[in-house]
Amino acid sequence: MNDVFRPLLRKHVLVFFDDILIYSKDWKSHLKHLEEVLELLSVHSLVANKKKCYFAQNTVEYLGHIITCDGVAVDPSKVVSVLQWPQPKNVKGVSGFLGLTGYYRKFIRDYGKIARPLTELTKKDSFKWGEEAQRAFEHLKQRLTTAPVLTLPDFSKSFVIECDASGGGIGAILMQEKKPVAYFSKALGVKNLAKSAYEKELMAVVLAIQHWRPYLIGRKFVVSTDQKSLKQLLQQRIVTAEQQNWAAKLLGYDFEIIYKQGRLNKGADALSRVHEGMELTTMNSYVKWAQEEQIQVENQQDEKLQRIMIELQKDPTTWPGYELKQGVLLYEGRLVVSNKSVIIPILMEEFHSTPQGGHSGFYKTYRRLAANVYWIGMKGTIQEFVRNCDVCQRQKYMASSPGGLLQPLPIPEHIWEDISIDFITGLPKSKGYEAILVVVD
Repeated sequence: MNDVFRPLLRKHVLVFFDDILIYSKDWKSHLKHLEEVLELLSVHSLVANKKKCYFAQNTVEYLGHIITCDGVAVDPSKVVSVLQWPQPKNVKGVSGFLGLTGYYRKFIRDYGKIARPLTELTKKDSFKWGEEAQRAFEHLKQRLTTAPVLTLPDFSKSFVIECDASGGGIGAILMQEKKPVAYFSKALGVKNLAKSAYEKELMAVVLAIQHWRPYLIGRKFVVSTDQKSLKQLLQQRIVTAEQQNWAAKLLGYDFEIIYKQGRLNKGADALSRVHEGMELTTMNSYVKWAQEEQIQVENQQDEKLQRIMIELQKDPTTWPGYELKQGVLLYEGRLVVSNKSVIIPILMEEFHSTPQGGHSGFYKTYRRLAANVYWIGMKGTIQEFVRNCDVCQRQKYMASSPGGLLQPLPIPEHIWEDISIDFITGLPKSKGYEAILVVVD
């Protein structure tokens, strides 16, 4: 069905298996969109069951959600199922409850933190129902019954992300005009609980931006945080390799960080209220990637990348792995730069030669860079850079045993006196084979 409606997808049509949703701004355009859908169905010899069709609706139930002009809400019938859910007696029961409530986690602020006691019960040999699990069980039921109506995103307006990290988890709210679009939360594991407040806040910012990437890529947005040290995020000195990895994941995004004091950085419901007599003190920091404009110019001057972008606009399936999001070219979710870009040596220097890079070998340097950016011929470029690194050549020794010296074989006096057998490998595949067995007598 996605192939059938690909020209219309996410413009005014959504498809999930055989469920087709058509949405429009006004009645005239809705009739036009409906006609387009029916024509596509007719062209592909598909039919719709009239008894299951609803036309010209102001309210639609779709995939467990109630969609109206005011926004998206939880289907009341699903809420009844949650309220009637019996107390779990085993891991399977807990997993089923978390599966149902987790489907609506975007409606529940701090879902990950609330559900953590129940999540712990699903671990191996850890099921032991107690007061903490019971409180989390009841709390999730209560929060789902009072879940807010999430506003529908308007891509002509800017997005705001509120991030916070405290206690055993991190949380974020995606908003527009002080109205929540979606919630995101994640409980922290044992390893991450020991991190500093700065690292937790940085993790919250990065994970939230990555989670809502389809909304944010190619658009300028605002991040609100109560961590003052994040105001100069991309200008700070990175002191650990892990911080370097987190910061690198933000390459390609255009956002502004606003610092707010903790007492002012509240949820969307509190932001909608007016606090009289309270002075709002903010600190703005424009996080600007210094080479952003240069990268865009270099991509426009790269003939191959330009051809890829033009063909993707016509047919998104032309180049597998590539996608164009708001003018930003991505490959498997990573930012694409020209292989002639002047930023490539800077990136390789940062991820290999700095104290955080640690002069790692080719594979580790490649994996860390490839997690965030991509350019054509990337592997060969990095391999050559690491091979020519002066420090590595001077300080590193070969860990593997050297190969033995090749000696000429004595000339045999009789046939079948000396037989040598060897494999030639690494050849291009031919009919599924890539090695040759060579026998010399």
